[in-house]
Amino acid sequence: MQNEPESSSSPSSSLVGEEYEVEVGPVAHGGHCIARTEQGRVLFVRHALPGEKIVARVTEGDEDSRYLRADAVTILSASKDRVEAPCPFAGPGKCGGCDWQHAKPGAQRRLKGEVIAEQLQRLAGLTPEEAGWDGTVMPAEGDKLPAGQVPQWRTRVQYAIDEDGRAGLRKHRSHDVQVIDHCMIAAPGVSELGIEKREWPQMESVEAIAATGSHDRQVVLTPRAGGRLPLVELDKPVSVLRVEEKDGGVHRVHGRAFVRERSDERTYRVGMGGFWQVHPQAADTLVKAVMQGLMPRKGEMALDLYCGVGIFAGALAERLGETGAVLGIESGKRAVEDARHNLADFPRVQIEQGKVEQVLPRTKITEADLIVLDPPRAGAGKQTVKYLTGLGARRIAYVACDPAALARDLGYFREGGYKVRTLRAFDLFPMTHHVECVAILEPVRDED
Repeated sequence: MQNEPESSSSPSSSLVGEEYEVEVGPVAHGGHCIARTEQGRVLFVRHALPGEKIVARVTEGDEDSRYLRADAVTILSASKDRVEAPCPFAGPGKCGGCDWQHAKPGAQRRLKGEVIAEQLQRLAGLTPEEAGWDGTVMPAEGDKLPAGQVPQWRTRVQYAIDEDGRAGLRKHRSHDVQVIDHCMIAAPGVSELGIEKREWPQMESVEAIAATGSHDRQVVLTPRAGGRLPLVELDKPVSVLRVEEKDGGVHRVHGRAFVRERSDERTYRVGMGGFWQVHPQAADTLVKAVMQGLMPRKGEMALDLYCGVGIFAGALAERLGETGAVLGIESGKRAVEDARHNLADFPRVQIEQGKVEQVLPRTKITEADLIVLDPPRAGAGKQTVKYLTGLGARRIAYVACDPAALARDLGYFREGGYKVRTLRAFDLFPMTHHVECVAILEPVRDED
């Protein structure tokens, strides 16, 4: 964020390209570390690690900026956690998809843990002990690999297409395309399609989806303005969808309009390129953590908020039995259709469409035994949390893909009389700064 220059003065002088020799400080939320120049100016530096001495080159900012963004272009003194980035497209000025290719896997998880701890303390006033967290970030099953190998976990990859029709990935904070011939973190089911080997004239982007619950493969094409769809001939059978220029809607071109995924031993239909966890182990990992934390009992009433295609609602319904009930709320029309289809064999599961903060008050629900919420990156927000704390749930599971939003909302829950019982963190996005958390909350009792 930059200060507006005074109208009477000349524009601020850009500092892009300036270089500073600095010592790198702590990790910050967002895939970079903090450093300061000799003059005290703050730098958010990518491709660095805490404790290193580096030369940082400014990539964004001017003389009036509150801080500058920069890349580590020369490592003068390396951290013991530094490795040679295995991906040839990782590094300053290259692909922006991975933040920590230059760090050992264990160090990546440690850095993510430090970010979670810092956000909890700063935004919620919680220590790890107060949050019931042991401070560790757990790798997904199968992700611990020998040195030099990278987990191939990304089952959905959105390729950007350059002006010449070549596939690549966006550079960091840029619309520029880094053309690639292979993405190291792409799942085998994505790589085997061969997206990078062919040209995509008149396309803006090509999203490749490889379901982990089936052999379903799908590509979602977004044409440039006025662009015509190419004939899609890939190395494996694939369904094709397109994003319409007029309304942004997704429409089937040929093949299935959905892919089939698996979670908690159930099959889920996910239509029109809809949301599903990207890591093959993510859905089961999160469902298991939520169910272990909630300990559902037969006959209870549960809410599944921001429910998507219904994976938590389905897991709850299985455990609550014939006398239990689940209400799911989801804003996406297609996701609601899928959730209703996926959970049609549970007569006591109801799915409502709309924004949680609007639908929940309309339901006139005054109490619930259990609540699961998996909000978007921005979090649930103060008003929604306030409403939830008034329902008297014995336990609440909060699934979060952003530690800052989680910490803010945990502060709101505390204001509403709820404390964190346990918190678990999972590295479901290796090589990136993203991390998934599951917090289990319960009401504060008089003796607490």
